[in-house]
Amino acid sequence: MAVSAYFDSPSRNDARAVAEINITPLVDVMLVLLVIFMVAAPVMTGTLNLNLPVATPPTAEAPPPRVQLSVQVDGSYVLDGQAVAAVSLQDVLDTLAGRAPRTVLEIAANADADYQGFATAVSAAKDSGLKNIALQ
Repeated sequence: MAVSAYFDSPSRNDARAVAEINITPLVDVMLVLLVIFMVAAPVMTGTLNLNLPVATPPTAEAPPPRVQLSVQVDGSYVLDGQAVAAVSLQDVLDTLAGRAPRTVLEIAANADADYQGFATAVSAAKDSGLKNIALQ
C-alpha cells in the first residue's frame, strides 16, 4: 500500500499531514479475481449426461456346487471321496465342467505331496474349462 503525504502550508509547525491510500493495486487484484471467477464458473456448473445402470434386486440363486480334489502323497487324486487315476483326471474334470460349468473346484494337496501332482491338477482344471478354482 502506498501512502502519500503532503502539507497544506510551507511552515513545518503549522503543517497537517494528509494521508491517502492508493487503492489502484486493490482494484487490479479484485478485477483479476472477478475475471478468474467469471471464467471458472461455467466450468464448475457444467453437467455430464450419463446413463447409469439401474440396480436390480438380486435373485435367490442357488449357490454353485462345490467339489473337493485332493492330491495325495503318492501322486494319486481323490475327487469328493472317490479315487481318480492320474491319466483319467482330465476326462473326469471335463465331464464335471460339462455337467455344471459353475462348479467350484477346491484343490488341496497333502503337505508331503509332490508339487508336480498339484501343478498337474491345477493345469487339468484350467484346461477342462472350470472357471471357479479354489486353491487350499
